[in-house]
Amino acid sequence: MSSSPTSPLDKKQGDPITTTQTVQTPNASDQELGGAAVPSYLPPGIDEKKLVRKIDWALIPFLSLLYLLSFLDRSAIGNAKLYGLEKELKLTDEQYNLCLTIFFFPYALFEVPSNILLKKLRPSVWFPLITFLVGVCMMSQGLVNNYGGLMTARFFLGVTEAGLFPGVNALLSGWYKRNEFGLRAAVFFSAATASGAFGGLLSAAIHNMDGVGGYSGWRWIFILIGIFTSLCGIAAIWLVQDYPETAKFLTEDERKAVIARLQSDQQFSAGGEEFQWKNVWKSILDWKTWVGMGMYSGCDGPLYAFSLFTPTVVKQLGYTATRANLVSVPIYVVACIFTVIVGFSADRTANRTLYNIGLSLLGMAGYAILIGNDVTKRPGVSYFGIYLGAIGIYPLIANTISLVAGNAEGAYKRSVVMAIVISWGNINGAVSSNIYPSRTGPRFRMGHGIVLGYIFSGLIFSTIYHFGVKLENRKRAQGLRDEKYLREEEEVEVESEVGDKSSGGVERRKTLEIRAKEEREKEISQEKSKVKSILRRLDMAPGGTYVDVDEARRLKGDEWSGFRYRA
Repeated sequence: MSSSPTSPLDKKQGDPITTTQTVQTPNASDQELGGAAVPSYLPPGIDEKKLVRKIDWALIPFLSLLYLLSFLDRSAIGNAKLYGLEKELKLTDEQYNLCLTIFFFPYALFEVPSNILLKKLRPSVWFPLITFLVGVCMMSQGLVNNYGGLMTARFFLGVTEAGLFPGVNALLSGWYKRNEFGLRAAVFFSAATASGAFGGLLSAAIHNMDGVGGYSGWRWIFILIGIFTSLCGIAAIWLVQDYPETAKFLTEDERKAVIARLQSDQQFSAGGEEFQWKNVWKSILDWKTWVGMGMYSGCDGPLYAFSLFTPTVVKQLGYTATRANLVSVPIYVVACIFTVIVGFSADRTANRTLYNIGLSLLGMAGYAILIGNDVTKRPGVSYFGIYLGAIGIYPLIANTISLVAGNAEGAYKRSVVMAIVISWGNINGAVSSNIYPSRTGPRFRMGHGIVLGYIFSGLIFSTIYHFGVKLENRKRAQGLRDEKYLREEEEVEVESEVGDKSSGGVERRKTLEIRAKEEREKEISQEKSKVKSILRRLDMAPGGTYVDVDEARRLKGDEWSGFRYRA
C-alpha cells in the first residue's frame, strides 16, 4: 500500500509539517500531460517545465538588475579613482584604502540578522527599502568634499547593501531544487561580472560630463548611478516576489506544485517553518558552515581585490584611464560566460567541489603569471594572467553558495548558514581592499601574492568539504546514523490510507511524541561529553528516538540519516 501525496499547503501556511504524508518522487506511473510524463507529486494539469520558466522570469531578471546596481555601487569607486577622486579630495593612498575597507565591516555585520528577518519582513518590503537607501548612499559619495565625508558615505553604503546578496540567494534557494539552484545563482551573480564590464563603459561615458553643474566627472559617476538605483528601489515594490507560500504571481495549484517539487528534493521545510533560535545554533555548530566559510573566503577575498583594482592594474599595462576601463571590459565578459557555464554544468554533475578545485588551480596559475611576469616588458602576458584570474574567481562565488545552500535543510538554517558564510567572505574584503597600494606598482607582487594565497586556501577547504560530505554519506548508507522510530513504516502507511485526522489518531500521535521526547531526554542525560550533549539537544547528533521519519526529518533537517549531501 502506498500513501497518496498531500501538499503541505493543505495545512495552514507557516505551520510546521508534522503530518505523515510521503512526498513521492517521479516513477513509472507518472501522469501524462501533452504527451510528456508528469511527476506524480505534481497537481493535475501542471507542466513542470512551464512552471519553472514562469518562476525564472518572475524572479531572476529584476533581482539580477538589483544586484548589478548593488555591485556597481560598491565598485564604482575604483573607476572614480582613475578620474581624480583621490586628487580632488586630497586623499593619501592609506586614506583611500581605508575608505574601501570601512565598507566591509557593517556589510559583514548586518548580513546574518538581515537573513533572519527576511522571511518576517518579506522580500517585497525589505529589498525595495534597502535598494532605495543604497542609491541615496551612492549619491552622497558624489557630494562629499573631504576624507571624513567619504568614509561616512562608504560606511552607510555597507549598512544598506548588507541584506541584498545573501537575502536574494536565500530567496532563490527557497524556490528551486538543488540541481536547479546553481544555474540560477550563477545567472544572478553574473550581474556582478556584468557590472565590471558595464561599469567600465558607463564610467568612461559619464566622465564626459566633467564640469557640468560645477561637478567633476567622477562625482557624476556616483550621482547618476545612485539616482537610477533609488528609482529601481521604488520599482522593486511591485517587481520583487516573495516566497512560494505567499507569492502573488502563482495560482493555488502552482503554489502546491512548487512546494511538492521542493519536498521531493529533500527540502522538507518548504511548506513553512516557524523561527526557532535552535536553528541559528544548528547553523553555527555545523562543521559544514565553518568549512564553507573557508571555501567562500578563498574566492570572495580575491573577488573584491579583483573588482576594485583591476582598472588600476590594467592601467599599469600602459593605458590611459579611459582606455584602462575599456580594456577591462572583455575580462568581465569572459568571467560572466564562465560563471554561467559552470553553474549549468555543476547542476548536472552534482560535483561542485571538483569545479571549485579545478577553477582554483586556473586562478592560481593566473596570479602566478602576474607575479612572475615583468609587465613593463611583456604586458600581453600579464593581460592573459588577468583573464585566468577572473576565470578562477568569479564562477566560484555562485558555485560555493549553491553548494552550502543545497546541503543545509530547513528554511531558517539555510538562510543563516548562507549569511554566515557570505558574511565571513565579505569581511575578507577588508583585507583584500588594502593589498594594492600604489607604491607596489607596476607589478603589484604583494597584492597578487596575497590573492594567490587566498585562492589556495579555498582549494584546501573545498577538498576538505568534498571528502567530508562523501564520508558522511557513506556512514549514512551503512546505517551508522540511523534513528530509532516508535512507529513502524507499515503503520504510517495504514494511517495515511485511513486518515490520521481522527481524534484517536491525533491523541495517539501526541502520546508517541511525548514518549519520543522523553527518550531523547534520557539520551541527552546519558552523554558524557558536554559537546555531544549539546548536539543531541539540538537534534544534530547521530541516531536518536523519534515518532517516525516525518518527525526525524522535521527536527533534524540535513542531520537526518535519510538526507544525502552533495559534494
